[in-house]
Amino acid sequence: MSNARDQVQRLLALVPYLRENDGARVDDVAKEFGVRPKQIIADLKVLWFCGLPGAQMGDLIEIDIEAAEGDGVIHINNADYLARPLRLAAAEALALLTALRTLREVTAGPDRDAVDRAIAKLERAAGEAAAASEGAAAHVHVEPAAPEIAETVNRGLAGKRRLHLTYDVPSRDETTERDVDPMRLVVSEGRTYLEAWCRLAEDVRLFRLDRIAAVKLLDLPSEPPPEATPRDLSNGMFQPSEQDLLATVKLAPPARWVAEYYPNESVEEGPDDSLIVKLRVADTSWLQRLVLRLGGAATVLDPPDLSTQIAATARDALSAYDD
Repeated sequence: MSNARDQVQRLLALVPYLRENDGARVDDVAKEFGVRPKQIIADLKVLWFCGLPGAQMGDLIEIDIEAAEGDGVIHINNADYLARPLRLAAAEALALLTALRTLREVTAGPDRDAVDRAIAKLERAAGEAAAASEGAAAHVHVEPAAPEIAETVNRGLAGKRRLHLTYDVPSRDETTERDVDPMRLVVSEGRTYLEAWCRLAEDVRLFRLDRIAAVKLLDLPSEPPPEATPRDLSNGMFQPSEQDLLATVKLAPPARWVAEYYPNESVEEGPDDSLIVKLRVADTSWLQRLVLRLGGAATVLDPPDLSTQIAATARDALSAYDD
């Protein structure tokens, strides 16, 4: 079965291949691309309607489909423009080099060497755009992990082997031990995370690399279950769910920025230019720290027990100063 994404990737490689191998047999092309001859015929019928933007019917790629049927051969015409080498625009080169320099911060060993070689080649090809990307990359800060931690995590990913983590959880002021099946590395908001199937929680979890106190490569395969799918992080790292606690917080004017910075369910105008915000909270200790940090500019209205708990914590903190 070939989905749309697979077909697009195959088409991008199929045209240059056919230009270099004019008259190739359908069966040989199918073997080269790892699909059935029937799929190659279907791909060719798509190419028949492809060309440069604004091209008329006579300017589209031409495929000799009749000759390609069955055990025949394939001829392709009107695709000479694809022989020209790819040229990156300045903005494209800038984005690619900045991404590579960011990627370099989360790789180790041979992988980092490969990234360095790719950066060097692009810098030579990009010219002035490469110098511009250095300035842009300087504003991209990635919190580094210990080199030995990053290297072991990368080895686990590359070799598809299970990892044993000693992981610090500041929100609970504890250190946990757990085995995880690594899935991928992601960078968000300047921090690098290992996404993995956690065998302690029996769920997909994100682990900040700079909070991994120690990691050991186990002699076991990494085998995430079928339900272990990567999270969609397009809307940020924190994505509230219906199962999270719904809290109501009153924000005084100095704290109104919270409504724009954090995902929330609703925002209403309150008295004295305040805002009444409802937001989902997966970890109540996070909300406690936020309210305390705002120094009286935020008040939890609901649930009442959480409000009482925050007030007690504030009183304990103040009493410490009295002592």
